[in-house]
Amino acid sequence: MTGSICYGAAEKQAAGRLIEAALAEDLGTAGDITSRSFLSPKLTGGVVITAREPGRLAGLPIVEQVFGAIDKRVEVTRKLEEGDELRPGSVVAELRGPTLSLLEGERTALNFLTHLCGIATLTAKFVEAVRGTGAEILDTRKTLPGWRILEKYAVRAGGGTNHRIGLYDAVLIKDNHLAAWREAHPRGSLAEAILGVRGKVASGTIVELEVDRLEQLREALPGKPDIVLLDNMSLDEMRRCVELRDREGVGVQLEASGGVKLDRVRGIAETGVERISVGALTHSAGYLDLGLDWSA
Repeated sequence: MTGSICYGAAEKQAAGRLIEAALAEDLGTAGDITSRSFLSPKLTGGVVITAREPGRLAGLPIVEQVFGAIDKRVEVTRKLEEGDELRPGSVVAELRGPTLSLLEGERTALNFLTHLCGIATLTAKFVEAVRGTGAEILDTRKTLPGWRILEKYAVRAGGGTNHRIGLYDAVLIKDNHLAAWREAHPRGSLAEAILGVRGKVASGTIVELEVDRLEQLREALPGKPDIVLLDNMSLDEMRRCVELRDREGVGVQLEASGGVKLDRVRGIAETGVERISVGALTHSAGYLDLGLDWSA
């Protein structure tokens, strides 16, 4: 779980798969028949990518990958860095190269950039709302299929922190897991369940448990999970959970989740929870308006 902005091998690989599909979808087998029938292939030119509304930047490395996949003669010059604040009129990047190639990649590049900037922008709003409380904002697995690595990258660009990437890199025991487990262990305690999991996963694996009642938290704390997720609790219920955890002194982190809205997140942070996971960062972020316009 990290909050750093790193566009590494995983992001590049994920983007490469999506770019290949996106270009095939847009160009088909015939290519850009409008540009090719209207303009000479000898033409060269330049364009600028400009922000048309305030926001946060994420996705410039993917713009470079898009045009690299189309025509390596296209030169992309970054004017801002990932995570930078955008204002209307901010020049994000300048591109120069064969005109046909610039036009072929325009929409695909903007589709990636506007989507990821939208996620980074919404994340930055949540991060700013809890500033000074000590709580961190995390994403979830509520992502578009195939886009998870890139959407979580955009969350980092907005100042947020990544929750687990998938089912493979951390344990999160949720309500359906508990319901199935209870059928086989009607008298078992949540603490025992947590200790049982510890013995079956690699050392150092994060073990998190979801609860929706104070009594469940009380039952789980002796098992010393790394994190307990407080699902859809009221602010008063969260405060009581924090008080109980603090009295027990077991070093367990508490995470609030479920329907977290921007106008409510500050109050959640002030209950004393350390973590707030927000599915809306990825499943409800709008596109940020950016344009790719011809330059002299």
